[in-house]
Amino acid sequence: MTEASTDAAPVSVAATAPSDAEALPFVAPCRVLEVSAPLAWLRHAWGDVRSAPRQSLSYGAVVVALSGALAYVTMRWGGYWELLALASGFILIAPVVAVGTYSISEQRERGLRPSLRRCFVAERRAFGNLMVFALILMVVFLVWWRAASALHIFFPVDMTTPDWRDYLQFLGVGSAVGSLFALIVFAAAAFSLPMLVDRDVDAVTAVVTSVNAVLRNKPAMALWAAMIVLAVAPGFALLLIGRERGAHFALAMVLLGVTLPLIGHATWHGYRATVDASAWPRNEHLDA
Repeated sequence: MTEASTDAAPVSVAATAPSDAEALPFVAPCRVLEVSAPLAWLRHAWGDVRSAPRQSLSYGAVVVALSGALAYVTMRWGGYWELLALASGFILIAPVVAVGTYSISEQRERGLRPSLRRCFVAERRAFGNLMVFALILMVVFLVWWRAASALHIFFPVDMTTPDWRDYLQFLGVGSAVGSLFALIVFAAAAFSLPMLVDRDVDAVTAVVTSVNAVLRNKPAMALWAAMIVLAVAPGFALLLIGRERGAHFALAMVLLGVTLPLIGHATWHGYRATVDASAWPRNEHLDA
């Protein structure tokens, strides 16, 4: 008698959870990760790229086109510091661009053949919440752009001097300010966007869940952040160093076109390994 009533309780909760919004927790629980967990995410991500190269690299091509256009405008009418600010700001808005890669990984996870059509359906379904998140990121980006411009005013650098020591103060303060913005966005975007694609959840709950998961897994997430920086650093370095050399610019775009989809796939696997979002109903867009 006791066993029967114990078994029946979870069924009742599961049945009412999707229809009763008040029964849902404010934040999804998260698992405690091993420090080396991001390495496994990256291995799974490489498997996604190899299994669906056309779909993955299509999103890489979109990223290359957008970043190339922005970089051209900055190089044509700006300078090195504007380009540096653009490269830093691109890291802030890139998570929204990578949403399609989450859908590709989800399709493979469910045993489906990856389809760009399903990716577009997933993006359209989560469009409202994604736009709210994108607006937040855009505000952060604009604030960072203004902060970068202010740094150049308060810490002027003589571009004609060959002495690298003249750049130390500017780069030190600029790196500290940029790191603060990047950490805020990283904590908010680490798992929130995959959750918005995967579950019928609002943007606030997804962001709070992401921040909570990052704070509870600081060593693993620090490693993941470092891996992201290492993945995009070569492309941005070539972009800055080869500002006026077409070959370097093209190579930088190719590197970003491969590494950014890889990071997107790994982010999905990190979300699935970290966040338990089973209390929220799943977005059944893959049946479309």
